[in-house]
Amino acid sequence: MKTTTFLTLLTLLSLPVMAQKKLFTINDLIPGGSTYYAHSYPATKYLAWWGDTCIELGIDQCQSTNTPIGAGDAVAALNTLTLKNINTILSANGRKTINHFYNASFPYAEKPYILIDRDREQTLIDWVNQQVVWKADLPIKAHNEDWNKNSQSTAYTIDHNLFVLTADGKTHQVSADGSTDLTYGESVHRDEFGISKGTYWNPDGTLLAFYKMDQSMVSKYPQVNITFPSDAQEGASRCAQLAPDPYPMAGETSHKVYVGIFNPQTDKTIYLNTGDPTDRYFTNIAWSPDGTRLYLIELNRDQNHGSLDEYDAQTGEKLRTLFTEDNDKYFEPVHPIQFLPWDNTKFIYQTRRDGYNHIYIYDVAGKLVKQLTTGKFEVMDVLGFNTKAKTIIYTSNEQNPLQKNVFSVNMKGKRTLLGNDTGWHNATLSESGKYFTDKYSSPLIPRNIDVVSTEDGTSTNLLSAADPWASYQVPEIKIGTIKAADGVTDLYYRLILPTDFDPNKKYPAVVYVYGGPHAHNIDATRNWGARGWDIWMAQQGYVMFCLDNRGSEHRGLDFEQATFRQLGVEEMKDQLKGVEFLKSLPYVDGDRLGVHGWSFGGFMTTSLMTTYPDVFKVGVAGGPVIDWHFYEVMYGERYMDTPQSNPEGYESTSLLNKAKNLKGRLMVIYGGNDPVCVPQHTLSFMRACIDANTYPDLFTYPGDGHNMTGTDRIHLHNVITRYFNDHLK
Repeated sequence: MKTTTFLTLLTLLSLPVMAQKKLFTINDLIPGGSTYYAHSYPATKYLAWWGDTCIELGIDQCQSTNTPIGAGDAVAALNTLTLKNINTILSANGRKTINHFYNASFPYAEKPYILIDRDREQTLIDWVNQQVVWKADLPIKAHNEDWNKNSQSTAYTIDHNLFVLTADGKTHQVSADGSTDLTYGESVHRDEFGISKGTYWNPDGTLLAFYKMDQSMVSKYPQVNITFPSDAQEGASRCAQLAPDPYPMAGETSHKVYVGIFNPQTDKTIYLNTGDPTDRYFTNIAWSPDGTRLYLIELNRDQNHGSLDEYDAQTGEKLRTLFTEDNDKYFEPVHPIQFLPWDNTKFIYQTRRDGYNHIYIYDVAGKLVKQLTTGKFEVMDVLGFNTKAKTIIYTSNEQNPLQKNVFSVNMKGKRTLLGNDTGWHNATLSESGKYFTDKYSSPLIPRNIDVVSTEDGTSTNLLSAADPWASYQVPEIKIGTIKAADGVTDLYYRLILPTDFDPNKKYPAVVYVYGGPHAHNIDATRNWGARGWDIWMAQQGYVMFCLDNRGSEHRGLDFEQATFRQLGVEEMKDQLKGVEFLKSLPYVDGDRLGVHGWSFGGFMTTSLMTTYPDVFKVGVAGGPVIDWHFYEVMYGERYMDTPQSNPEGYESTSLLNKAKNLKGRLMVIYGGNDPVCVPQHTLSFMRACIDANTYPDLFTYPGDGHNMTGTDRIHLHNVITRYFNDHLK
């Protein structure tokens, strides 16, 4: 296996950067800015797989980027796949025309069919014979569309109800009583446990598994809609309206989830016989290859015990529990099982049982066959299979904790690195798994796109994007490691020096922090993962510092669980080690330190300002958690247990109790309709500060949620920058 070039990159990135002619504007650097895509976003290509042929999706035409053996005739057929021809066919069939091919797909490897999906009009076109072979129209209010290419049926939701449109054009209404309290076919458990959708077709598209969630017993957070519609009827009330959001807070009554299976042929729905779903989580839904059995992982509310269970898809009866898994802190399944395409009696199961997420092979009886990957690294995702070679293609950080690379592993456990051995790679497999498109960046590569063979590792470069910042004055970026507060663990940091840096000057420094689970800030992507705002602040004359403390992702279970039942405590200790490092630098003014973060980072910012009030002069906390009592059940109880079982932890980490300690200038910013860290967090903290006679500042974005987007995002970063300029410079 190749050795990493990580240290070489470190050396190169620590060299001074030559001054460029231009300075950035904030619109150049922040998504939502008017010049962001023109000045900061590297060139890209839109790609799709047609079997094993990689298609570049253009504006006027599609073309092949590779010609697999035996695919010559098919590739030649692409000559007639032009925007003009497709729009002629669409118009002749009363369909909306398209402006480009960027959203097109090729669902059938052996057929010259292109799928066009625009404004909920789905059209499958045989471009060689110039005819529409299938079409479907979804209602304009449809959401959560889920199309199965084998049955050509589409599941979708409207107003929390589930519908199925079959290939014959018939609409099947699966539910009719959907509401905010009762949802069908939508994501459940507040998108925890790897859940991102609510419908799951079996392989041939004849049965649809779906989630049903009952939230009628859950407390409603009283969000307020202040928008007055311009088309409101004469005499309609202009008063703001309540928009209650079911939000189960830690230790409170949670929702109930059921798993249904709908059969479009019979118009019948059965539900899995799971028993009373109170205080249980159902996740990681997967179908057997023959579509007759459904698998899911059931997790208890304590999230320390789980079981992989098998159900009969016709009756809904539980057939057996294949195996269970336990952890003395928490167990978090986020990957459904995946059957081996060359052996339907075996499947992949991913778990961090040995401390790191790895690939295990089990048989259908629940017997462990083999742990296929081992080592002190994390398997990040299983991409799929090369069926002919009988290998599994996956990504991991085996090369370096800051990287994500593509590997294959055979059934004997032999791992092979595929593609470039540096940087951060995002791959998409061809249908057979023989090739993958590899879109990656590194600290020295803005964006490269290759087509790579999973069998011999050969690659063809499709794009090497120019650096969009080549003509700008880019500040120097360094990375390195320091020891955590435990004195043993290495933590990665990123340091950005001010533009036109002078080592003889003293600069104010700002610590950007997140620090929570399922996230990281420093990696081997372009510019070491530095955000546009970091670059903007360096241009304003700040040293920008970021540290991934214990509790963040991709470093193993012990690293993450160091914060269990006391969120913020060990994380702050690690961040103070970063502060010690900052203060040791001769060009950092230790009396002018600031801190900023959002969400968990907002919690960390406020925690640092109130727990160590003499360290930071200025802080900006965005969308913060203030008290874990107010956060939702699934996430909060995983990392903190319940308030009833961990009263000391909830009490000691509550920032309401620390409001009296605030000394520096702190601005708290929140979205007026934040559904994640609900406004109660910020407003309660303001009340506590008033009662304690301390003086934070407050800024809100009415109508926005947990994050600001579009031009609001530019406004937000101007607000943050002004605050530091006013109080830290």
